[in-house]
Amino acid sequence: MNRPDLSVELAGIRLRNPVMTASGTFGYGREFADYLDLSAIGAFITKGLSLRPKAGNPTPRIVETTGGMLNAIGLQNVGIDAFVAEKLPFLRTVDTPAIVNLYGNTLDEYGELAERLDRLPEVAGIEVNISCPNVKQGGIVFGTDPAAAREVVDLVRKSTIKPLIVKLSPNVTDVVVMARACADAGADALSLINTLTGMAIDLDRRRPVLANVTGGLSGPAIKPVALRMVWQVAKAVQLPIIGIGGIMTGRDALEFMLAGATAVQVGTANFLDPSAAGRIAREMEQYLTEHGVDDVKELIGALRA
Repeated sequence: MNRPDLSVELAGIRLRNPVMTASGTFGYGREFADYLDLSAIGAFITKGLSLRPKAGNPTPRIVETTGGMLNAIGLQNVGIDAFVAEKLPFLRTVDTPAIVNLYGNTLDEYGELAERLDRLPEVAGIEVNISCPNVKQGGIVFGTDPAAAREVVDLVRKSTIKPLIVKLSPNVTDVVVMARACADAGADALSLINTLTGMAIDLDRRRPVLANVTGGLSGPAIKPVALRMVWQVAKAVQLPIIGIGGIMTGRDALEFMLAGATAVQVGTANFLDPSAAGRIAREMEQYLTEHGVDDVKELIGALRA
């Protein structure tokens, strides 16, 4: 029996299988190389990158919750200069596409980062995190206002010819409105969802568990919300979608593909098992083999609803 074809194409990037790793859960790739053969997955996405190094929020900044975890890391990263000097050499040693997640606090920062990454052949694509406040516009979050999202995506689009993925926040009234705004501005693909805002309380101390008070909820608890949003957006825009949210098994990943995703990102599972992404890819292949599916692309958007 022939092995099923797991390859997909995402915004011009060919993936050997649909499994990617989510930004903020996989370091810069090298950190997981001892635990996972990177050639076993489709792509990996680096920690969110900013122009200047960022220390992140004070601790405690991670807490386990029912069915998931809250994090308030605060987008800690080394900054673009250290990324180029210290992290980029590793990317040259692997044959798995490396996609760089970037973020800024102003439009200018987004544009400058995109321009600098555009010059790096080791970077296969860019994922834009728009779940950040625009400090020059009263703190409005780019990813919760369609006009602001359109503006930042348009600027990044003009600053790079690399494949452009926009990561959508679920903390909005209508995710479809946001998806359409990003599509109209020139996004090549959309990834969703980012974390849901939540909090945890220490009853005995009568204080928040996280030093930042609130954080981003991820893990299996958010999977039903993520599936719903992927399904809605897939029906509304003609762009490939990357599904994210509580993917712990191959079956989880294939559910997202049925809902309309071309690929998926594994996030919280990486903290539980650093080899999770490779295992999930194998489980997907096993399911296809057992059910006589020759090509994983047959399942994209095949939900009977």
